[in-house]
Amino acid sequence: MKKTTILNLAQVREIEQTYPTPFHIYDEKAIRQNARALKDAFSWNKGYHEYFAVKATPNPFILKILQEEGCGVDCSSLTELMLSEALGFRGSDIMFSSNVTPMKEYKKAKALHAYINLDDYTHIDFLEKGIGVPETICCRYNPGGVFELGTDIMDNPGEAKYGFTKEQLIDGYQKLMKLGVKNFGLHSFIASNTVGNEYYPTLAGILFRLAVELKEKTGANITFINLSGGVGIPYTPDKEPNDIKVIGEGVREQFEKILVPAGLGDVAIFTELGRFMLAPYGQLVTKCIHQKHIYKEYIGLNTCACDLMRPAMYGAYHHITVLGKENEPCDHKYDVTGSLCENNDKFAVDRMLPAIEVGDYLVLHDTGAHGYSMGYNYNGKLKSPELLLKEDGSIQLIRRGETPRDYFSTFDFCDILKDMKYED
Repeated sequence: MKKTTILNLAQVREIEQTYPTPFHIYDEKAIRQNARALKDAFSWNKGYHEYFAVKATPNPFILKILQEEGCGVDCSSLTELMLSEALGFRGSDIMFSSNVTPMKEYKKAKALHAYINLDDYTHIDFLEKGIGVPETICCRYNPGGVFELGTDIMDNPGEAKYGFTKEQLIDGYQKLMKLGVKNFGLHSFIASNTVGNEYYPTLAGILFRLAVELKEKTGANITFINLSGGVGIPYTPDKEPNDIKVIGEGVREQFEKILVPAGLGDVAIFTELGRFMLAPYGQLVTKCIHQKHIYKEYIGLNTCACDLMRPAMYGAYHHITVLGKENEPCDHKYDVTGSLCENNDKFAVDRMLPAIEVGDYLVLHDTGAHGYSMGYNYNGKLKSPELLLKEDGSIQLIRRGETPRDYFSTFDFCDILKDMKYED
C-alpha cells in the first residue's frame, strides 16, 4: 500500500508562513469517512457503539469530530474524564476503563454516570467501600497464556497486568449481583495493533462463549460485550490495511452462531478503537536542519522523540516521505534523528531514502494516534502544535505549540523564577 501525505510540498511551504515546522497535522475528511465506515460495518448490531480511546489523541477538536460522528469516549484517567465532560459527553457515552485506579477517578466516573469497567477482582470491595456499586458495571477479562491466530503468536495476555481470570469473573459477577448490580458488561483486550481481519472475530468468539458460560453459571444479565481495541494499521507500506467491513461481518457470524442460540441476541457490541480511528490520518511534518557524516550518515530534524516517541520507545517503524522527492530513487542510507541527548532519539535507522538536503521537508506517517499524546519534555524540549486540515481545505490550529512559559508554569507557586525573561 502506497503511503500518501496529507499535505504536498507547496502546501507545507505556505502553511509554514503561519505555523513553522514541526507540527502535527490531521485530516478531518478522512477521519469522518473512517468513523462512518466503522459504524456501517457494525450496523447489524442495534446497540453498537464505538468508544474512542481518548489516550490515543486527546485533542478536544478531534473528539468533537468523532462526537459528531456518533462516537463515545473511552477514558482511563481523571483528566480524560474532565476533558470528555467539558465536551458534553455524559452517561452511556463514556466508558471508564482504568487500572490501579485511585478512588477520586471512580468518583468522577460515577458522577458522570459513565460505564465503569473494573480491572481487578479486588476493586469490587474498593468500589463498594468508596462510592458504592452502580446497577450496571463491566468487568475486564484476561484469558492468560499466549494468544495465537493460526500459527502466529499475537500477544502474551498471561504477562499483562490487566483483568480478571475466568474464575474471578464467575465469583465477581456473583458478588456484584449480591451488591445490587442488575446489568453486566464483559470486556477484553488481548492483542495490540493486529493487521489482518481475524482478530476481532476470534476475540468475539472467545468473549461470546464466555458470556454464555457466565450467564449459565451466575444468571447474570449481560447487556453488552466490549471488544476493546487491538484492530491496528499497517505502519509499513508492504502491508494492506484491515477491512473493517469484513471484520464486522466476522463478528456478526460469531454473534449469530454463539449468542443468538443462547438467548443473548440483544447484547450490544462495543469497541474502543484508537489507533484504527486516528493513526493513518495524522502526520508529523518536520524539516532537515543538519547533516552529519561520521561512521554513518545522519539526518537531523527540527523535532525529536518528544513529538513522537514510538520509534525510540519501541523501535517502531514510521514511514518517511521527503516532500518533493516522492518519485526519486531511495538510494541513500540514513539514520534520521532528533536532538535529544539520547542515542535512541532516532525516527529511522539505516533507512533508504532519496538524497536529503538541509531545508528539505520530511513527513512521518501514521502519527495520528499515540503521537502527540505520548510526548514529553525531557531535555526541556517543547511539544509542537497540532493543526487540522478541514474538509473545506482550510487549516485550523487545534493546539498551539508549547512555550518556555508553559514549561515553567508548575513553579507558579513560588518566586524562584520570578525574574526569568521568557522567549516564547
